[in-house]
Amino acid sequence: MNIQRIEPPCWWIGMKTPLQLMIYGKDLAGGEVQTDTKGITIREVHPAESPNYLFVDIEISPELTPGEYLFTTHKGTEKAGFTYRIEKRRKNAASRTSYTSADMVYLLMPDRFANGDPSIDNTPDTTEKIDRTDPSGRHGGDLQGIIDHLDYLVDLGVTTLWLTPPQEDNQPKSSYHGYGCTDYYRIDPRFGSNELYKQLVREAHEKGLKVIMDAVPNHCGSAHWWMKDLPFRNWVHLHSGVVTSNYRLAVVTDPNRSQLNKEQTVNGWFDKAMPDMALENPYVLRYFLQLYIWWIEWTDLDGLRVDTLPYNEKYAAARWTKGLLEEYPELSIVAECWHSSPAIVAYWQGNKPKQDGYASYLPSVMDFPLQEALKEGLETDSDGWMEGMNRLYEALALDFVYQDPLKLMIFLDNHDIERFADSMRGDIAKIKLGITLLATLRGIPQLYYGTEFGFRSTDLSKGDGAARIDFPGGWKGDRKNLFTGLRMNKKEREIFEHTRKLFNWRKHAGAIHEGKTTHFLPENNTYAFFRYTDKESVFVFLNPSKKDVKVKWEKFNECLEGYTSALNILTGRKVSLDRGFTVKARESMVIELKA
Repeated sequence: MNIQRIEPPCWWIGMKTPLQLMIYGKDLAGGEVQTDTKGITIREVHPAESPNYLFVDIEISPELTPGEYLFTTHKGTEKAGFTYRIEKRRKNAASRTSYTSADMVYLLMPDRFANGDPSIDNTPDTTEKIDRTDPSGRHGGDLQGIIDHLDYLVDLGVTTLWLTPPQEDNQPKSSYHGYGCTDYYRIDPRFGSNELYKQLVREAHEKGLKVIMDAVPNHCGSAHWWMKDLPFRNWVHLHSGVVTSNYRLAVVTDPNRSQLNKEQTVNGWFDKAMPDMALENPYVLRYFLQLYIWWIEWTDLDGLRVDTLPYNEKYAAARWTKGLLEEYPELSIVAECWHSSPAIVAYWQGNKPKQDGYASYLPSVMDFPLQEALKEGLETDSDGWMEGMNRLYEALALDFVYQDPLKLMIFLDNHDIERFADSMRGDIAKIKLGITLLATLRGIPQLYYGTEFGFRSTDLSKGDGAARIDFPGGWKGDRKNLFTGLRMNKKEREIFEHTRKLFNWRKHAGAIHEGKTTHFLPENNTYAFFRYTDKESVFVFLNPSKKDVKVKWEKFNECLEGYTSALNILTGRKVSLDRGFTVKARESMVIELKA
């Protein structure tokens, strides 16, 4: 008997989630696991189909003293011992606060943000080596680079960091993004270490920043260590040959679907190098539930973003989400449910059963329909029935389908779609209009790294890697440093200052955080709306048209009662409520109303 792995690596006293150890080693089948420690009870030992795994249910007394405890595994005359650490929980760990609509989430890819420690660019225990000339290669960004620039993020107005998965991705190529995980309990050594990740979270907290982890329960990497020796045949979805998903999310909610199509959507591999996890297997489900509870508890994380959640078996995914919320009732979890239809996206939000009785328990989903409407609405100068600002109005008019629109994550772009500045063809005015909307519409705003400067893809023909560009100033020898402003051009400065001003103001704008919305039908491709509570109100007017527009307050009288003064937060100037105002072509106004 030779024990090689024990996962999770440690646990805590007072957890609601029962502990199930996965023990991996040679010829463990038939073994018994014992401990003489009072306060620790071995409830059951489960064999796997592979002879090299044991799954062990353990009960921990709330009276147990934290420490390392000895366990032994017996099989005939063979015996193997191991120690396991059981920790004390942080105070109020279960009731931790999470990110809300009062936050601004900044999405960055560690490999493309900043290289703080060049000595770990290549490591002997990982396959792919650094090559900054390859858009799909590793470029050397790491956790130390993020730590080094936390002050930049605070100054920008960021309150929450979302990193694409930092765990080990030891795929032979295109491993920089982290979504082909090969060891879920280990930070990729080219990013740093588990301890450095914990340090990043701690230092972020000291600066008032929250950190959320990108969770990937749907698939692992084909180079994951367990792929050579699966615990069960149905640990992943195996096919005769690789069968990829059809990526048709509508199939999951479609009452008229064929079983053939549904199985390919849910059981197909996300990519030929990304085996599809069988979350409906109770051992797999317990593994992924404990996995993310472990990272939250060990690192003191503030929430999760979940990748490709609807491609899991949906009832298993709901049990996973519910399990997380039973451990952390206030935890924010936002899932990627990528579809253009608000009805389909809304299906995945909330704990209220849908027409088929299903409830996902997800507090939040990513608002792809609004992102598409916002992009398409600003791309064109047309005032057609479903074009321009009419397109945006119609999207927001469907808010009734969502359980809670304030909890939707809204965004202009992210790592999986075209950069917003590419969509706007580099038009500074339109980029700024988009950022105004991102800062003032309902929901949780997510800003993709570099959008604050109008980053564009280096070569649209080369795919995602060319859009996930290196942040200038993050590498030694960079001629331009946008962290400090060195060689920042006029265009970049204009977009940056607009973003910085809006999101620093937004930190204290209660009407934006929790307010209701009243919007008005667009006229001549302009759009006006109010965000308001009982105590405060903000008026936003967008003019994407090519002409200056004179606006009369009388049109908005239903939303102005009780207010006597107004301040344009973009200029710092007072605005009179006694006469109209002019909004220049391709500009916006954000006005705080005062009683």
